[in-house]
Amino acid sequence: MNDEFYRKILDKQHQVEPVPSNKEITTWALQVIRLLYPEQSKKVFISIGQLQDEFKKLQDELCHIMNATKACSNCDNEKMAESFFDELPELYRVLNTDIQAIFNGDPAAGSEFEVIRTYPGFYAISFYRLAHSLFKHDVPLLPRILTEYAHSKTGIDIHPGAQIDEYFYIDHGTGIVIGETTLIGKHVKLYQGVTLGALSVAKNLAHIKRHPTVEDNVVIYSGATILGGETVIGHDSIIGGNVWLTQSVAPNSTVYHDPTIKVSKKIK
Repeated sequence: MNDEFYRKILDKQHQVEPVPSNKEITTWALQVIRLLYPEQSKKVFISIGQLQDEFKKLQDELCHIMNATKACSNCDNEKMAESFFDELPELYRVLNTDIQAIFNGDPAAGSEFEVIRTYPGFYAISFYRLAHSLFKHDVPLLPRILTEYAHSKTGIDIHPGAQIDEYFYIDHGTGIVIGETTLIGKHVKLYQGVTLGALSVAKNLAHIKRHPTVEDNVVIYSGATILGGETVIGHDSIIGGNVWLTQSVAPNSTVYHDPTIKVSKKIK
């Protein structure tokens, strides 16, 4: 390799300002989640004061991370971090509805503890809800780092810009993709391999709604692909496995793929 190659790398290093590592950022998020759900941690607090101090440390750490990443050069990052933590009680309430939806909807779930501790769907939803809260505060980069970390751990890809209401249930989950402008209502259940995507990935569509809307009480089974910003899945509908949709579906519909399958006995 010639000197020009090394010079390019060196110049790039001088152009990029040092920022916290992805590990430091995701560790912060894990600490927040484990404070909310001690089922995921061995740490025990004996007083409200101790718990308040721990949350304050994480609030200060978020402010530090945002300052170090220059999350918003014209913003008061201290105030943004404070606002994020002020919203944690509501975020916690919504996460509890997700736990309830998973526990009530899955006959294999033995307890809410099991859902919190072992279910990849809840893991991905937890990171998404933290990331979405930061996204709503116009914090760049950090939300995407968090959801991509959860994606790497679970195979569930939820963009932090997606808007997902209460009682969200992901079953199994591997291979699920939920795009940035997706809208999802209450009591929606998704199985593995579901894609809520865009019809086109042209760059000039960056600020246009290009992902579907899924209304309340919809179930979407494994392998279904639903595309387009104008596509609306009406409330109380069921979308069967391997369905490909690019048009809206009326409320209370059942949509299914009808393959031709032949079963014959083996000739001895």
